[in-house]
Amino acid sequence: MNPLGLYIHWPFCLSKCPYCDFNSHVRQRIDQKRWKVALLRELEHAAQNQEGRTLVSIFFGGGTPSLMEPETVKALLERATSLFHCAENIEITLEANPSTVDAARFKSFFEAGINRLSVGIQSLDDKALSFLGRRHSAKDALRALDIASTYFPRFSFDLIYARPQQTPESWEKELLEALNYAKGHLSLYQLTIEPQTAFATRLARGEAMVLEDDPAAFLYEMTEALMHSAGLPPYEISNYAEPTQECLHNLLYWNFRDYIGIGPGAHGRISSGEEKWATSRYKAPETWLEAVETQGHGLEYSQLLSPLERLHELTLMGLRMTKGLEIKRILEETGLDIHQAYAYQALELLKKENLLQITDTHLIPTFEGRLRLNGLISLLLNTPP
Repeated sequence: MNPLGLYIHWPFCLSKCPYCDFNSHVRQRIDQKRWKVALLRELEHAAQNQEGRTLVSIFFGGGTPSLMEPETVKALLERATSLFHCAENIEITLEANPSTVDAARFKSFFEAGINRLSVGIQSLDDKALSFLGRRHSAKDALRALDIASTYFPRFSFDLIYARPQQTPESWEKELLEALNYAKGHLSLYQLTIEPQTAFATRLARGEAMVLEDDPAAFLYEMTEALMHSAGLPPYEISNYAEPTQECLHNLLYWNFRDYIGIGPGAHGRISSGEEKWATSRYKAPETWLEAVETQGHGLEYSQLLSPLERLHELTLMGLRMTKGLEIKRILEETGLDIHQAYAYQALELLKKENLLQITDTHLIPTFEGRLRLNGLISLLLNTPP
């Protein structure tokens, strides 16, 4: 089976978080009916030439997709299931923020067909929430999780750690509280400063915005130990789950499988025979909307990926997973065997330094390797074979 995912981007938020570099925008007024029509139209265009593919996941991301009208979500799901053959156990996820939560709305999303929720909690500490620019309180966050557990058989939530002055004791307390509400999956991200964000501006002014490397590494080690103890081991560098509770849609990304992306700024990866194409939609919401209304889609470009580009993406994504990169995928995607793809010297050095395990089937970053993942990947990709 050649599985296929569908990503639907809703670009609007109530406010812009200072750490966020996603394609999200604040607008005073949104014409929900106009946006529904446009998303449906682009979905129909994107479904062309995908006959015989099995849709295994749908993911509503953003932005804040829980700002969408449930009727829009329902209409998109109905159209998707009519355009594609869908897996019997298809995973359908919607991202939500606690500030948009109310019981009736969550119930409506469930009734529309959403079967998995991803809630952007980010912290259970009010002071940290204020620092992160979030609109909700810790009390709001816990209420949102209670509501989610009422309607959804599967849900996940996010936390951000390695914040300035964060101590191991405070993070342990916060994470243990989160585990009381977890239902099989948690996403735990170390705070990073992305270019062209409000936090990047503050960092340039000399403010301390993140923990230094050594304390952050200690928190990562502590996090992994706590999650193992709780029965939610890591399956990706920042994601932890009980077995079978992993996010299927994100696994498509990390395994370099195919997915369609629609909506402003959405990316896709689509195979056609032996070729693989990268697609991207217009990023600005108004530009995308006008393009869809005039030409039926907001596609900005579709680029054929070279074997080298496919190797780079496969390596960047596959080595994020704790199970590692499946060696046969290198040959499938690039036509290269492992020693044509990577320098023998680089592989041996990483193995000697206990950063990478090399089995008959996988390249697997060790715990130390995951702590130094950027350097590990750079060595593999920048050392000539």
